[in-house]
Amino acid sequence: MKLIVGLGNPGKQYDKTRHNIGFDVIDVLSDRLNIPLNQAKLKGVFGTGYVNGEKVFLLKPLTYMNLSGESIRAVMDYFDINDDELVVIYDDLDLPVGKIRLRQKGSAGGHNGIKSTIAHLGTQEFNRIRVGVDRPPSGMKVPDYVLGRFSKEEQAIMDEVAKKCADACEEWFRKPFLQVMNDFNQ
Repeated sequence: MKLIVGLGNPGKQYDKTRHNIGFDVIDVLSDRLNIPLNQAKLKGVFGTGYVNGEKVFLLKPLTYMNLSGESIRAVMDYFDINDDELVVIYDDLDLPVGKIRLRQKGSAGGHNGIKSTIAHLGTQEFNRIRVGVDRPPSGMKVPDYVLGRFSKEEQAIMDEVAKKCADACEEWFRKPFLQVMNDFNQ
């Protein structure tokens, strides 16, 4: 089994914001894999399907970013999914716009959605794809920045990055996550 979680905030007002890049990747995967997000329960919206005979879950937690771990834990418990069968995709202020970094463990790095995930899983050891959104300009508060939208130029980059993250997830269906890290962390 595989559970791919994209972090974000529900609601049209958050579409295409920096904080919602995880949701954007789930949308790409949903289209590519023909897995509609048609189930709303366990504090999220998700879809299930099969890739190469393996059951795959795509999840968007609907708890708002700061409580993302509640939905992730609920889905993992309900479907008996192990920590090593999980990948979480989220925005990262410490990477430049468009840069991705795959990791198998680590701290939350100040990201509230990851803090919640770590708290609910009881471990920092789970696969993740960090997507760079860069730091806010001087004088701008972080919440205002991450809830803001990309410039037209940045959005074009992020559309490609969402596809690249989806590529990494699809490669994970065929290879161990460590190999995928080596392929995509360049």
